[in-house]
Amino acid sequence: MFSSSSLSSLKKMTLLFPRAASGSPLKAVQNTVMRYKSIALSSTTTSFPTDHTGKNDEPYLTPSFLDGQFIKSESQQWFDIHDPTTNHVVSKVPQSTPEELDAAIASANAAFQTWRETSVIKRQGIAFKFVQLLKENMDRLASVIVLEQGKTFVDAQGDVTRGLQVAEAACNITNDLKGETLEVSTDMETKMIREPLGVVASICPFNFPAMVPLWSLPLILVTGNTAVLKPSERVPGAAMIICELAAKAGVPAGVLNVVHGKHDTVNKILEDPRIKAVTFVGGDKAGKYIYEKGTSLGKRVQANLGAKNHLVVLPDAHKQQFINAINGAAFGAAGQRCMAISVLVTVGKTREWVEDIVKDAQKLVTGSGFDKKSDLGPLINPESVTRAEEIIAHSVKEGAKVELDGRGFKPEDARFANGNFLAPTILTGVKPGMRAYDEEIFAPVLSVINVDTIDEAIELINANRYGNGVSLFTASGGSAQYFTKRIDCGQVGINVPIPVPLPMFSFTGSRGSFLGDLNFYGKSGITFLTKPKTITAAWKSNLIDEELLKPSTAFPIHH
Repeated sequence: MFSSSSLSSLKKMTLLFPRAASGSPLKAVQNTVMRYKSIALSSTTTSFPTDHTGKNDEPYLTPSFLDGQFIKSESQQWFDIHDPTTNHVVSKVPQSTPEELDAAIASANAAFQTWRETSVIKRQGIAFKFVQLLKENMDRLASVIVLEQGKTFVDAQGDVTRGLQVAEAACNITNDLKGETLEVSTDMETKMIREPLGVVASICPFNFPAMVPLWSLPLILVTGNTAVLKPSERVPGAAMIICELAAKAGVPAGVLNVVHGKHDTVNKILEDPRIKAVTFVGGDKAGKYIYEKGTSLGKRVQANLGAKNHLVVLPDAHKQQFINAINGAAFGAAGQRCMAISVLVTVGKTREWVEDIVKDAQKLVTGSGFDKKSDLGPLINPESVTRAEEIIAHSVKEGAKVELDGRGFKPEDARFANGNFLAPTILTGVKPGMRAYDEEIFAPVLSVINVDTIDEAIELINANRYGNGVSLFTASGGSAQYFTKRIDCGQVGINVPIPVPLPMFSFTGSRGSFLGDLNFYGKSGITFLTKPKTITAAWKSNLIDEELLKPSTAFPIHH
């Protein structure tokens, strides 16, 4: 499971972070985990997939991570993980058993008692090592993402990089966790500090196998919390590598645990009182359920949901810059991004530019993520292709026109004949009320709506139920200022098609795209993961004054 050098590191780590005494809750967890069979990851820093597996290749088993050990689940229910490019089964992932779920939460809860007392300097040092290991394993992580999720290798590297940036920002925890102190009265001061919550669960989606776990995990750890991570059952491989790297960086056993599964796992996370907060990224239905149930049980919950992101182009925009941007933002990652541009709003004469957009989109190559020539890969599963094609067909019946049709695409390589492919597709004449506009397609489908003025564009976007992101392309600073003040979306780009902020800020999706009070990472992320405590202390320098020694029943007033 680990190399001899990493095992040595884990032994040293055990000396720094003592384990359980006999009869303690942690000892009970250790005894439970000991009976499981250890299982190794299928890749290493220097050995990882560079091509698709064959139909008859043996699928690898995805381990769970309990109390510092990669273990083979004893579950009788295992889910197949398909390579979206071939639909071959490349791995199997378990539905964690009730005992395994309980052991993971118990381990995290027991480890919290020690981890919270670990100095912020030590936690920061581990964060620095974790960042370095992520950099060293960039290609390894990307390769597993290509195999399980279908992204192009370059896009998969971008997935890791955006997560890495959050891990880097977490290294600033010694500044981010500084408290505030004020002398509020003579010889009396009040100090406000922020303390960790306890066990935090992170429920992750299929479309960003590395980035989303890294949105939460580094900050959970440096703030002194412990973690139970549930990766998507469709793409767990990257999360398991991240877990291994965290352990190698020095994260003690029990501080991070990984479980798997579907509804039973989510419900256990929501219902167990030892879990104090839940982070979620995914679809509307699941997100609303998690938010409503979690908050009703007293947990903190932050949930990123669906999106319908618009890009508005004004006639004064730089035409070619805009065309390059819209095609990349609409069709990159096969449209499977919560910040993908799925609606183009052309203002005035820019409706004439659609022909050029189509010409450029036709040049994009759809194929295997391991092929350097590919610009986009497949969708995650056949059901996603079927749904997207149904939405296209339904919208056409309602009056939309297909300007570029990617349905029925098959790559030249016969190995990929059964892949989940949909090539770039562009619809014009789309209107609110059509499925192509109202629903989040999550596929490489761009809907075009024509309006006459910027005010019509603003009205259209603000009437949409989602508020994740929006972009405006223009050469006018005045138009940009006018737009940003009136638009009701959490993330606004000016000549930037996907305006996701770097992690010194926060991911600020809003309205129907987010449930909760505090967004992911940045200052909001730190606040979400901690609770405030004020300490007011009086150390009188003059205890001779008789007035000070007299008893009083009056409400204390500081002066």
